[in-house]
Amino acid sequence: MATLEIRDLHVSVGEGTDGAKEILRGVDLTVRSGETHAIMGPNGSGKSTLAYAIAGHPKYEVTAGTVTLDGEDVLAMSVDERARAGLFLAMQYPVEVPGVSVSNFLRSAVTAVRGEAPKLREFSKEMRQAMQNLSIDPAFAQRSLNEGFSGGEKKRHEILQLEMLKPKIAVLDETDSGLDVDALKVVSEGINRFGSGTDTGVLLITHYTRILRYVKPDFVHVFAGGRVVEEGGPELAEILENEGYEKYVKAGASL
Repeated sequence: MATLEIRDLHVSVGEGTDGAKEILRGVDLTVRSGETHAIMGPNGSGKSTLAYAIAGHPKYEVTAGTVTLDGEDVLAMSVDERARAGLFLAMQYPVEVPGVSVSNFLRSAVTAVRGEAPKLREFSKEMRQAMQNLSIDPAFAQRSLNEGFSGGEKKRHEILQLEMLKPKIAVLDETDSGLDVDALKVVSEGINRFGSGTDTGVLLITHYTRILRYVKPDFVHVFAGGRVVEEGGPELAEILENEGYEKYVKAGASL
């Protein structure tokens, strides 16, 4: 049973000569094993800032609050320690790494997280099965990491990492962006496979409800003005689809 607990989290981002700007202004959120949480909100509301702060991106400075995973202080951990502890971030814009193959990257990542190198034959079998689950061509394994990948290929690769690394809590930052309908279904199936585990939890960040037609959240949280301004079940996503974010943006501005 894994629990990611965020309490009164405040995060600032450097703004060059203008100094730091506070983006998150007191976020409270708890994600447990067996739960899928969707965070929705307009651009600039702080959704991605939350994801990168949890992962430990150096650009994002935590000025107050706590983040714990199974009672352990996440904020005291380095980025690699967070990964080994069981946190995973699927990035909205994965970077290209020329010269490093997908296969070598995945084996290095798996070795780092598990603490020992998997046997090559077992790793290859595991990777082939995961790629098959995501309808990924086997030749994909020899391509340079994210180099020349389409939007759909990048997002499938993020979910491929998820299936291989098997973290406790997965933070998925707009995994649905840039996907056509077929790719969206495949990626959603991968998220559902991961989320069905009794020892895993999902924090899914998205603008739109379309992915929530395939990935059913247990909880929906509306972000506005750097904090959670509304919470509910999956029915809240339908309300957002019909009514938009305007009233929540006003609510966030007034807090």
